Amino acid sequence: MDTSLYNILLHVHSIGRWVVLLLLLFAIINSLIAGNRPYIRTDNRLGLLLTISADLMLVIGIVLWYFGAHGYKMIESAGGMSNAMKDPLTRFYGVEHLVGMLIAIILLHIGKAQGKKRISDKAKHRRTLIFYFLALLIILASIPWPFREIGAGRGWY
Repeated sequence: MDTSLYNILLHVHSIGRWVVLLLLLFAIINSLIAGNRPYIRTDNRLGLLLTISADLMLVIGIVLWYFGAHGYKMIESAGGMSNAMKDPLTRFYGVEHLVGMLIAIILLHIGKAQGKKRISDKAKHRRTLIFYFLALLIILASIPWPFREIGAGRGWY
């Protein structure tokens, strides 16, 4: 992959994380304060925008994982998966980040699907809150933040 295209995708992925986090926080707050309010069209649209953004980040992330220096090539250069799992940096970028984000996106989709169920509006808001909050925790744990050893020197975006 051309390095300029790779850098563009890396920046889009880095900036997109903030978009997903903001949408996720907004969706969590929306579900938290909803109470007995009906599950309305804007609730559904917010969930749709959130899942579309997360799915887009997933596709970009998979391209970066496969073609970039962090991910598949790290596993390959480590001599296979068993050796990659012994190195914390290779394990994080090669496995943990990808798997954590996949699980979080699955939880986001499950949360959004709760709004379509034939249950009370209060239950819809409560269930979306639970799944979105679990996804948030996993996302926060799977991001290579600059204050973590894994993300040292990477910057905030």
